[in-house]
Amino acid sequence: MSQKPIIGITMGDPASIGPEIAIKALLTDEVTAICRPLVVGDAGVLKQAARQLGLPAGVRGVSGVADALFDPGVIDVLDMKTVDLSSLVMGGISAMAGHAAFEAVRKVIELALAGEVDATVTGPINKKSINDAGHHYAGHTEIYAHFTGTSKYGMLLVEENLKVIHVSTHVSLRQACDLVKKDRVLAVIGLLQDGLISLGEKNLKIGVAGLNPHAGDSGLFGTEDDMEILPAVLEARALGYDVDGPVPPDTLFAKAATGHYGGVVAMYHDQGHIPFKLNGFKWNAEKQRMDSVKGVNITMGLPIIRTSVDHGTAFEIAGKGIASADAMVLAIEAAVRLSKNRGAARGLGQGNKS
Repeated sequence: MSQKPIIGITMGDPASIGPEIAIKALLTDEVTAICRPLVVGDAGVLKQAARQLGLPAGVRGVSGVADALFDPGVIDVLDMKTVDLSSLVMGGISAMAGHAAFEAVRKVIELALAGEVDATVTGPINKKSINDAGHHYAGHTEIYAHFTGTSKYGMLLVEENLKVIHVSTHVSLRQACDLVKKDRVLAVIGLLQDGLISLGEKNLKIGVAGLNPHAGDSGLFGTEDDMEILPAVLEARALGYDVDGPVPPDTLFAKAATGHYGGVVAMYHDQGHIPFKLNGFKWNAEKQRMDSVKGVNITMGLPIIRTSVDHGTAFEIAGKGIASADAMVLAIEAAVRLSKNRGAARGLGQGNKS
């Protein structure tokens, strides 16, 4: 037991599917066999979720990591006592829920920086709820960057063959175009290779997406591909990276899904997220529900390990007991794998605080 890493897992927004998928994941043999999980959040919320959904789990509130016993069938929760259950409305946006979600994230970062947990995994949060609570961040990635003092970081999405990192994420499309600069593209190529190595991947061939249709078509549809992306690719090659680009984005992701590339660099949020979710999210039209929701979000460049589910709060099904825990299980497995390979790549474990 002592050889298994301790993984700090935030419950996510208490009004979301976060508590449900945390409980379901922690009841699986896949998770209990590989780590010592500790949920960071509100023990009352987890107890209520387990009871209402009929999930066969005990919940034990603890005040610190040292108090956790990691007994099979009993979920240890570092109890933040941040939720008034009488005011909690499942599927509803509220400042109380946002504050609870934020405090859990802040606490798990603190535990990781202190070395009390080996890696962190985050459940889904609602950005409006967090901002309504007075915590003005665009998302998890920005919270982690702030509290770890990290300026150079990237969002890496992982699902089987498809591994996608982004030059920019939570900004407007207009801003995203302006952020496609040679130095940033080059830095993200490096973060991607670090991620592939840390995950134990053998295929380190990297594809870099163009920004414009047909990667600009020699300047016919924009100059960013030739003026910013191509110079970054050429410099990366000179540094020893195996990298193609800029590749027209409408063909890049199809090739990546077959395993041609070990990973790809997307220029902005939706360019990477749309093909990624098409690959990992499976809708059952007959049952009118998701059969599976797969995909892991890894923040590269931090001094600590952070993985996450790559889906939202799913307020519309919160409390109904039908949420898939697939992504949470995969996120925990990725966190364990990264903790074992920690230090294999220059960016992970050291971070970049410049």
